Amino acid sequence: MNKYDVIIIGSGPAGYSAAIYTTRAELKTLILLGAEVGGQLTTTTDVENYPGFPEGIMGPELMMKMKEQAERFGAETVSKTATNIEVKGEKDFIVKTEDESYAAKSIIIATGASAKWLGLESEQKLRGHGVSACATCDGFFFKGKTIAVVGAGDAAMEEANFLTTFATKVYLLVRKSKDEMKASKIMQERALNNPKIEFVFNTEVKEVLGENKVSGVRVINNKTKEEKEIELEGLFIAIGHKPNTDFLKDVVKLDSKGYLEITDNTKTSQEGIFAGGDVADYRYRQAITAAGTGCMASLDVINYLSK
Repeated sequence: MNKYDVIIIGSGPAGYSAAIYTTRAELKTLILLGAEVGGQLTTTTDVENYPGFPEGIMGPELMMKMKEQAERFGAETVSKTATNIEVKGEKDFIVKTEDESYAAKSIIIATGASAKWLGLESEQKLRGHGVSACATCDGFFFKGKTIAVVGAGDAAMEEANFLTTFATKVYLLVRKSKDEMKASKIMQERALNNPKIEFVFNTEVKEVLGENKVSGVRVINNKTKEEKEIELEGLFIAIGHKPNTDFLKDVVKLDSKGYLEITDNTKTSQEGIFAGGDVADYRYRQAITAAGTGCMASLDVINYLSK
C-alpha cells in the first residue's frame, strides 16, 4: 500500500486549495474527490464574487480550473468517497473507501456541508436557475425582483433581511404558525418590521413553477388545505445545512450540529488530522473562505510533518 504525506478528503475550494499548497511543498498528495466532485459550486451557475474573474465564472468551470491546477503540481485524484479513518499511530493513518484503503502521514478533511432541500423534483430541476440555498452568493442576481425564502429559523430571517437589499419584495414562507417559529425573538422582530418582507404562515411549497427559470411557487396552507400560486422570480431555501461528517464520529470531536471542532485555526481533536472549508464553518460558507482555510490547513500540515 502506497503511503501519502497527506490525503485530502473532499474536492471543493478547500480541498483543491489545500492540494495546491501541499504539492508545491513537494508533499505526496492524494485527493479523494467524493460523491459530489467539486462540491456545492458545481450546482451553481454564475460566480461573480470570487476574486480574479471580473466577468464572473461558472461554478463548475471554477472547480475544474482548481482541480487542474492541483494536478499540475502533482496531486493524485481518485473518484472515491471516504467511509472510515483508522488511526494507527503518530503520522500513521488508513483512509478507507468502499473498496480501497490508502495510507497517510496526515489528513485534511474538506468534505463540506450540504444544504438541506425540500426534496421536490421541481426544486432540483431549477437549482441554479432561480432556486438557491445561498443568499450571500446569489442575492445580487435578484435586483428589483420578487422572491421568497423558505424557513423559520434565524438563518431564514437573516437571509430574508439581507435579500431586501436587492429584491423589491420577499415572501417568507413558514411551515408553522407565528408562535411556533424557531427563530430568536430579535431576529423575528427584524424581519417582521421590514416593510419589504411579507410572512406567509402555515405554508408549504408543493411545487416550484417554471421551465428554464423560476416563475413562481404553488403552496398549500397546512390548516385550510387551500392551494394557491405565488408569482416570483427566485426561491431561497434556508432550512439548514448538514456537515458531511457522519464517517468521522468515532475519529474526531464534532460539535452539537455535527461540524468539526477545531482549535488553533485548523487542528481537530486528533493530532495529524486538519480541517478546511464548510465542514468546520457554519457561519461564512463562502468559496473564498473555504479556499482560505484550505490553504491554512495545508500550511499546518507542512509544519506538522516537518517536526
